[in-house]
Amino acid sequence: MPVETHPIHVETQGNTHVVDITPLLVEKLNLADITNGIATLFVIGSTAGITTVEYEPGLANHDLKAFFEKVAPEDGVYKHEETWNDDNGHSHIRASLIGPSLSVPISDRQPMLGTWQQIVLIDFDTRPRRRSIVVQLIGE
Repeated sequence: MPVETHPIHVETQGNTHVVDITPLLVEKLNLADITNGIATLFVIGSTAGITTVEYEPGLANHDLKAFFEKVAPEDGVYKHEETWNDDNGHSHIRASLIGPSLSVPISDRQPMLGTWQQIVLIDFDTRPRRRSIVVQLIGE
């Protein structure tokens, strides 16, 4: 079964910045030789995650950040920060909750998503970053 690997690069602002990467995946699918199968998206790095949400301003710009602030507060005390003398212990915890990857079924070069479901990258780091996402397609 054929396998293709394609990169996606995204500029982020950090601090729980949510980026809809669905259109970027669709661009890769339109150029791929694989029509039906599975796409796996994997973000390189330990302070970002990939998931699906309804990408709308209330959720993307407020609700997710408020949730993660309750779970892993930015001003919390983290041993990671003592070890590395940095400020992103909460970023690592938040990213580990989301996870670095997502698998999505592909049919006729389209991700099989619900009407209100988009694939998003969430960057939890404390500074802007250029994130690299690996898209691996397997199918026919």
